[in-house]
Amino acid sequence: MPTTVDITPFLSERSKMWKPSAIRGLFPLEKRPGMISLLAGKPAPDTFPFQSITLKLKPVADETPLELTIDGDDLSEALQYGATAGLPRLVKWIEDFQCQVHHRSLDEGWRISVGSGSQDLMHKAFQTLINEGDNLLVETPVYAGTLGILNVEPCALIEVPTDTKGLNPEALERILSTWDSERPNQRFPKCLYTIPTGSNPTGASIPEARKVEVLKLAKKYNLIILEDDAYAFVYYGEKGSKARSYFALEKEVNDEVGRVVRFDSFSKVLSSGMRIGFLSAPKELCDKVDLITANTNLQTSSTTQAMAYALLQHWGPEGFLAHTARVAEYYRSKRDLFEAAAEKYLTGVAKWNSPVAGMFVYIELLLDVDSLAVIRDKAVEKGFLAVPGVSFMPNGASTKHVRISFSLTNGPEAEEACKRLRDTILEVRGEKQA
Repeated sequence: MPTTVDITPFLSERSKMWKPSAIRGLFPLEKRPGMISLLAGKPAPDTFPFQSITLKLKPVADETPLELTIDGDDLSEALQYGATAGLPRLVKWIEDFQCQVHHRSLDEGWRISVGSGSQDLMHKAFQTLINEGDNLLVETPVYAGTLGILNVEPCALIEVPTDTKGLNPEALERILSTWDSERPNQRFPKCLYTIPTGSNPTGASIPEARKVEVLKLAKKYNLIILEDDAYAFVYYGEKGSKARSYFALEKEVNDEVGRVVRFDSFSKVLSSGMRIGFLSAPKELCDKVDLITANTNLQTSSTTQAMAYALLQHWGPEGFLAHTARVAEYYRSKRDLFEAAAEKYLTGVAKWNSPVAGMFVYIELLLDVDSLAVIRDKAVEKGFLAVPGVSFMPNGASTKHVRISFSLTNGPEAEEACKRLRDTILEVRGEKQA
């Protein structure tokens, strides 16, 4: 049996300050046989104006359009306050799915908590793990939304460089092995945050061999890995080349479980507006996250959870994975359209690496100035907009990169965008525009 990592020493002091909700803390007692509960201020379902919810699915190929209906007791549950950790039926479906896809077992001390998008869960997990004065290892460049959360956390961000293959294990080990000499009297990090697949912003996906190295370092230096895998379902690289998750690998590599805290999202493959993400983590950490939820936003929308469950239950795991494969292929074609335009207009004025997952290309402008001024002062005037690279640098370092998203572009639009960016670069260089 693998060793179970005790997450308790990693929990923050403030996580211990959250107390069970006076009302939600008693919810489990309502399930006792024969219990008459006058506990919660739940509105009467009879007063809700909805008779049913019908979901009309887009047909796949030549299939007949299909409708799914939520009514009766399922509708009452969908319209009512629900369990803090998530709609029980949906939680069970996700648990089974995680066991199947990542080859994990529920007797290994983890569980699922559903949140209003994975970013909601990350925010609460950071609160649960970070103490004042901590140092948090963050792959760099990193998602600007994560930085928005971390910039108000009472910790310092330690940049771990990435390259075209994602997080660099050698750079990580240099930081950790020289910590005492390079950062005397500073608290040793206890967590590493990383986006392993189709990274936002770089588009990089870390190979499995590197993940193995990172896992070994995590065990050696006693780190928790925060695996933000929002683009896991949008992988379009060579078939059979996708790396297994940290969550799947930790038992095999280190003969232990509980060191990986995983964040997943339905936003990129079902609907970003439904706001459903899910956390796979040690029970003790999920309990703390749920305490924060119970005392703040109470729960993720029961209605959108019920919609997601109806669809997932209809599809089953294989149907869901077939859908995500179609989504991934869609974004591969979008990438190809953009890169064709980039090759035509940006060759010689910019550099980039082709992503195998996600919806971003991180472009290095071949200039001698920071990309922020280029976008803000020049490109916008030419009708081109992308995110300057400084937005993804934890400590605000200067960079010549910009992040472009190709998810919504068509061929002509991609061509015009690349032409405008080229004209901008040439103008900054002082060269004649084509």
